[in-house]
Amino acid sequence: MKIIEGGVCAAAGFKAGSVRCGIKESRANDDTAIIVSDCECAAAAVYTMNRVKAAPLYVTMEHLENGVARAIVANAGNANACAPDGMENARRMAKAAADLLQIGEDEIVVASTGVIGQRLPVECIEAHLPELVLEDDASEKANRAIMTTDTKTKTAAVEFTIGGTVCRIGGICKGSGMIHPNMGTMLSFVTTDCAITHEMLQEALQENVRKTYNRVTVDGDTSTNDMCVVLANGKAGNDLIEWQDEDYQTFVKALNEVNTRLARQLAADGEGATKLVTCTVAHSRTEEAAERLAKAVVGSNLVKAAMFGADANWGRVLCAMGYSKAPFRPEYVTVSFVSNAGSVTVCEKGAALDFDEDIAKKVLSESEVTILVDVNEGDEQATAWGCDLTYDYVKINGDYRT
Repeated sequence: MKIIEGGVCAAAGFKAGSVRCGIKESRANDDTAIIVSDCECAAAAVYTMNRVKAAPLYVTMEHLENGVARAIVANAGNANACAPDGMENARRMAKAAADLLQIGEDEIVVASTGVIGQRLPVECIEAHLPELVLEDDASEKANRAIMTTDTKTKTAAVEFTIGGTVCRIGGICKGSGMIHPNMGTMLSFVTTDCAITHEMLQEALQENVRKTYNRVTVDGDTSTNDMCVVLANGKAGNDLIEWQDEDYQTFVKALNEVNTRLARQLAADGEGATKLVTCTVAHSRTEEAAERLAKAVVGSNLVKAAMFGADANWGRVLCAMGYSKAPFRPEYVTVSFVSNAGSVTVCEKGAALDFDEDIAKKVLSESEVTILVDVNEGDEQATAWGCDLTYDYVKINGDYRT
């Protein structure tokens, strides 16, 4: 497997483009993107687990019932969630994209992100979408067009070989706030030229999301608009993946690499964040227990605040583990903090160790910090990703709507 450039345009047969429709008057840059394949694709998707779902998700669910799609249209600035005329406007958005691309409306995936509860001004999308120009290398443009409070684009792509055939898979995503396990406000669009059935694609995505996006948290809020979509057009020419064979496992590894990289970028760009915080729980009884423990640690506001202040307050780590409802024995636990500046072990067998506070401060002052937790009870492990909690998070969300 090789890391490559290109994002959603890395795979053969995919183009992208963006345009400013004026969905939000204060936004000067492009706000609507399209990703399209030269031919029909097998399609798979996973959606938010929030019971309140935005209209675009319901329209996309309808369109993907047959497991086939060809294009994605997505806008920023308005979530079209809990909004007047939501379903009608989501369908009008799909039709506007279908008319531009000269394909069927049911071949369009529709996604939106932005403010909840306001009517989507779909008329401006209908008016300006025909101005959009598709390009072979416009992944970055499409990525920027779907950003809201994001400060960085988020992209990943890999090249891999199946049965002697070179395949590619790449993606983009957006998300900075309202991010919590169960998909995270995140949109993730992944494309591949690997030939794989809808059933195998859906199975691979469903399992992979559980170990990537669902292990990310920024602020504990699960959005109404979360969606991860994968389109596979088969243009690489490999033998069709129809079973969980060796080729399927190779594809799963490639998908995991892309989605893990995107998930980490989501966590690192949390609203107001200054550092990516990773928690790995090792030697757990089960992977499920390790996952629950790791999520609790990166999701703790007190841990996140300590990371912001570069304070080696390891008691907060054990506290978060304790309310996670995962089984572990506190008296077996070892906690260490690790970064490019070194490492420091602060707790062993559930009790404090003497450690150098100055060294700990240097370790925790890096832009990426890992909390290693060894529960010393088994052979399983899991990793979750989050960020620190800063003053800017409150500033950003205090006037987000207005």
